[in-house]
Amino acid sequence: MLTKNQKSVLLDEASKKLSASKAAIFAEFNRVAVEDLKKLRRELKKAGAELKVLKKRLLHLSLKKAGINFEPSVTKSQLGTVFTNGDFQSVASLIHKFGKDLIKTKKGEFSVMAAYDLAEKRLIDANEFKTIATLPPREVLLAQIAMMLTMPLKQLMMVLNEKIKKS
Repeated sequence: MLTKNQKSVLLDEASKKLSASKAAIFAEFNRVAVEDLKKLRRELKKAGAELKVLKKRLLHLSLKKAGINFEPSVTKSQLGTVFTNGDFQSVASLIHKFGKDLIKTKKGEFSVMAAYDLAEKRLIDANEFKTIATLPPREVLLAQIAMMLTMPLKQLMMVLNEKIKKS
């Protein structure tokens, strides 16, 4: 049982993390081994994010204080919050991959309930989060766009080359 002082410290810490983050991701988990959570924490740290497990009531109070409309008490399992300052998409893909691996290996359950983009001040539901998480990395998307833009020119060049050869 936490004392009132300890709760106050945890509430302040959660509020500071929220104000310093670009996004907060809320994930429900069940039967996940401590080793697996440590592995996830190490991966998240590399991506500029941090996983915190707070009591739902304390999380609710800190979210309310920050003006975020999300009710953590609807979860039946434990709730972890990932605070991220880095690239949201890369953190999202890390978390999504972690959850899929856990289910595949039957080591537990880890699923994202929602996320909150603090910059845009909007809630991202689980389906939209999954869409973001499964997007290719930014560099790959830029390469695909560049390829789409240059393809008509390449085709035109090939046609002109064939015309020249026939002449």
